Amino acid sequence: MIYTDTRDSSVKTTFKTAVVNGMNEKTGGLYIPVEFPKLDPELLKKNPQASFQDIAFAMARPFVEGEIPDADLRAIIEDAYPFPAESVKVDSNTYVLELFHGPTCAFKDFGARFMARVMSYFNRNESTPLHILVATSGDTGSAVGSAFHNVPGLDVTILYPEGKVSKLQEKQLSTFDGNVRALKVKGTFDDCQKLVKTAFTDTELRGKLRLSSANSINISRLLPQSFYYMFSSLYVKNNEAKNNGIHNPEIIMVVPSGNFGNLTSGLIAKEMGAPISGFVAATNTNRTIPDWIATGKYEARPSVETYANAMDVGAPSNYERIAAMYSLDQVKEMFGSYWLDDEGIMASIKDCFEKTGYTIDPHGAVGWKAWSDIKNGELKALTEGKKNDFTKPGLTPNVPSWASAVTEKKNAIGVILETAHPAKFGSIVAEATGKDPEIPARLEAVLKLEDKAIPMNNDYQQFKAWLLANLK
Repeated sequence: MIYTDTRDSSVKTTFKTAVVNGMNEKTGGLYIPVEFPKLDPELLKKNPQASFQDIAFAMARPFVEGEIPDADLRAIIEDAYPFPAESVKVDSNTYVLELFHGPTCAFKDFGARFMARVMSYFNRNESTPLHILVATSGDTGSAVGSAFHNVPGLDVTILYPEGKVSKLQEKQLSTFDGNVRALKVKGTFDDCQKLVKTAFTDTELRGKLRLSSANSINISRLLPQSFYYMFSSLYVKNNEAKNNGIHNPEIIMVVPSGNFGNLTSGLIAKEMGAPISGFVAATNTNRTIPDWIATGKYEARPSVETYANAMDVGAPSNYERIAAMYSLDQVKEMFGSYWLDDEGIMASIKDCFEKTGYTIDPHGAVGWKAWSDIKNGELKALTEGKKNDFTKPGLTPNVPSWASAVTEKKNAIGVILETAHPAKFGSIVAEATGKDPEIPARLEAVLKLEDKAIPMNNDYQQFKAWLLANLK
């Protein structure tokens, strides 16, 4: 597979280069495949569907062809995924895709564990470590730290905004040792991300350290997240045919979105043949992408702190990939667009719990409210000419191509991505539902560990000096 660059389509490079470099240091652009091959139709038709590992192998194989032999790729996947992605039906036309069954209880385990093993594979013959720099708004850092901890040949530095992640999330970030450490930055996630991106384009720094990224700007984080979209959509399609006689449901993936890597992964799965009709881009008050869809103007802005902190991103990196893959008109055909404020997030957690008994986290709650509004008349109102005010919470004034499946055919099934375990936001969930969420043992154990985070100002020269002084 050949990879190109979102800012320079003349670039042609390998999967290994794209993974090891993270992003193109010359242009600042992100790597994307030049094509998205279709999966074998026979694999897509299997009922019950193939295992998660078999689907992951089939999807990954064309992207690493000629660079990772089949036996090694199979071993990477089997080692990365000893845990499931579970699609749980919560009402007649809604599933929740639980992505929190990995070691850090967040969806980013799926991408980080694959990425760590691929990076280690590519670095196995190098004499110096590959230094991973990663900015996190919540869950990325802990997933990356866990996935890379004690992996040979890799060294990880995590940047997170001090005071802007939940206490449990901070414990997951600040307690690593050995080849993983965390810097708590006096600033926002966007500040952390800017420090990382600046480092990647610093010629002097890159001349002394081998640098790569573990954010969703790295293609090896993005590709594996497409696996669960394929697996879940095939499961829902087969389950609806078996239990409800709906043989061709229009599956709508409702994606809580911050940096938009997760949604871009869904687009990859759709391109490869997943039976997905469309997406809902569901954000918190950081509504940069909904505003772009509503107005046609992309305007990055400072991030705003919310209850759904992993989505507190004002300048989503993967906008570049989406804009490189599709025109705005094509995006409008595929995407419903929605945003919700903190008051709405609290009300949505409560609403989901009272109506279904399901405890959802603040990020999933944005998706729950988006899908509830869509199927309960808000999308129909848009099709009838209502012009929503995109500056207020709710659906932005865009009618996707799949609207009739909701408003007329009534065969739309929503799949809400539950990106983190509700226990990671225990106080918020408890306030909304009146009940403390059960804490998995692997999270409870983290609370007893010592904090080791290193303070850092939002100052690139200080950050660079620290890297040069502490990384070898």
